[in-house]
Amino acid sequence: MSDSRVAFPTPGCLVECMQGNKPVLYWVLESGNDTVRILALGGKESKLAVSRLLPWYGPVFPADKTREAIGKILEEHARRREDAANGINILEIWDLAQGEVPHASAFWLAELAWENPDIDQVAAMGHAALACKTHFKFSPPDFEIYDAATVEKKTAEQDAMREREALASIGGEFFRNLWAVTDRKRTPLTAEEFPAAEHTVVFERLLRDRLADPETQNDAETWKLLTKSLPDDPHLPLLLAVAWGLVPEHHNFWLDRAGYEPDEAWTVPLADEVATLRASVAAASDAEPETASGPGGAPFISIDPASTADFDDAFSLAKNEDGTFSLSLAFACPARFWPFGGALDKAVCRRASSLYLPESDLHMMPQELVIAFSLLENERRPVGLLEMTLSAGGELLSLAPRLAWVTVAANLTLPGCQAVMDGPNATVPVTARQITAAAPYAAMLGHGLELARILQERRVAAGAVITERPDPDVTLEHEDGKTTVSVCHAPSTPSAQMVVGEFMILANNAWASWAAERGIPLIFRTQDVTLPKEFSGIWTEPEDIARIVKHLPPSSLELDHRPHTGLGVAIYAPLTSSIRRYTDLVNTAQIATYLQTGAPRLDRQQLASLQPAMSSFAEMTGRIQRYRPRYWKLLFYKQMGDRMWWDAVVVEENDAFAVLWLPLTQIAVRARRKTMGEKVYPGERVKVRIGKVDPLRNEIRVMAVSEQ
Repeated sequence: MSDSRVAFPTPGCLVECMQGNKPVLYWVLESGNDTVRILALGGKESKLAVSRLLPWYGPVFPADKTREAIGKILEEHARRREDAANGINILEIWDLAQGEVPHASAFWLAELAWENPDIDQVAAMGHAALACKTHFKFSPPDFEIYDAATVEKKTAEQDAMREREALASIGGEFFRNLWAVTDRKRTPLTAEEFPAAEHTVVFERLLRDRLADPETQNDAETWKLLTKSLPDDPHLPLLLAVAWGLVPEHHNFWLDRAGYEPDEAWTVPLADEVATLRASVAAASDAEPETASGPGGAPFISIDPASTADFDDAFSLAKNEDGTFSLSLAFACPARFWPFGGALDKAVCRRASSLYLPESDLHMMPQELVIAFSLLENERRPVGLLEMTLSAGGELLSLAPRLAWVTVAANLTLPGCQAVMDGPNATVPVTARQITAAAPYAAMLGHGLELARILQERRVAAGAVITERPDPDVTLEHEDGKTTVSVCHAPSTPSAQMVVGEFMILANNAWASWAAERGIPLIFRTQDVTLPKEFSGIWTEPEDIARIVKHLPPSSLELDHRPHTGLGVAIYAPLTSSIRRYTDLVNTAQIATYLQTGAPRLDRQQLASLQPAMSSFAEMTGRIQRYRPRYWKLLFYKQMGDRMWWDAVVVEENDAFAVLWLPLTQIAVRARRKTMGEKVYPGERVKVRIGKVDPLRNEIRVMAVSEQ
């Protein structure tokens, strides 16, 4: 046997190579320039590139040894190397080596532990260094010796990996059991089946992080280990959280993704700022005793759905002897006192707008401020006031905006106003109390409807595209932990809604024009598109609406004012709902500050710097308002089963599919063309049966179609 350093492996030489993460000892049977044929301890032969061998060869024995002798030699030297490696304190070796040289061979490192080390001791040192990945990096033929800072970092990473693996070993079974509950293969977990408290805290955080952001990289490796045996489902965190009981069955994950808290807990840290704001309003109210009234002393009234809790607009109207109209529009004005830039402002900005969902109304502002600024009847409130005169044809003759205080005489409901405007022919479901409240204002409501019709006709003449669809009323009933969805058509109140809608469009158009003339920067809503003249008008049939809206792009918020084609106005800025929408709050503050100081609160550049964040928050909140009601509508169809036949209207068709509109819920579904008759055309009335419905994944399928 030769024990000197071997330059190249020849037959009879012992060599090592990595198998997995472990060095394995072999006997060289044959060697060439680039490859060797080797024999393993178990007798298996294989061919290997020399480049894959670890850089410590030897010792070398006569090549003519028998297989039995070779086996004993391999066993003996493997034992020697293992014993030697067990006796090495590799951290002491690193302590001696670091700072001396950046790289070192296994031979050099072995000399720190032994005087004249043999090849087995050199190999043992190589084994120890290979295993100590926090302190050494194998860069053949040498080892890189990490400095202290790198060692600290690598050690922390290794500790984290061990912690992840420990969590995975505990949580993997826990998550599999939760999935079995989701998959209905077992009953909910008992208390005894939950991990220890210190682990459940971690698992809960992992799930909640992913409810808020499915793409989060927080603890990504831990999550991967925990869920490696579970389906690759984008809603896996939600499904596991429901099975655990962390969230209810129909949890609104869109709120999590938008960071929109569904209760008032978010307002608790803001209590002092809210109190200061309310004190400012009270002080201003004491200092400004004058209360504005409507034309000729007429009262202000508001018209809203019966369930409304946030009243942000009111009007007062008189028709003059010459046929002109004197109209005063009052809008809640928290912007006059708003603490922009503070914690309250940032929290409200992030919420972006109020939400009106079947399960609850969620307010953009703290409930306390919603009440404080809402134009509640018989309560004095700060407003932005638009006093205007319009011709008999609806042309704006004069406009006088100002800040004021108003006391609304009555908060009226849409059904009550509709019943009063319809008179004896009223068919809208309404309570006696609602009619009694609206009756004293019958004349003003009548003039309001007259003016609203004139304003709408002017908009249509200017190219407005008005679509009218019945609103579905989605209600939820909760019993024994189960939620049942009901859907019906909401009471029709077209006249009352027209008055409110036309007055709001008029106000946003008038405010925007007035501000643009004075160079006041605002965030405008635009929809600048050219449509065929025949598209303008009032559309009620689903097939007509579907045909036309395909040509209408979504409106956008911009700093430059351009036409809003769908509304039929040359300029438009959202200003009328400061309690409900943050964009309106910012815009109203621009005008309120101008009215007080002669200059807007923000210049164009400052306003532009806010817009990206505002748009992002508004988009996230907008998704909730779009998708959550649809979730309940799909659940309604799922609960009703696949035996029901539903009214539908064909609104679009091609060779493969037809798009059907479901009037009850106001949603579109697709049906395969082959499930329908030979002649299918937009506007055709049919009956459909709904098959598979998955509300969580926003899936609904048509099972069958029948001609009416």
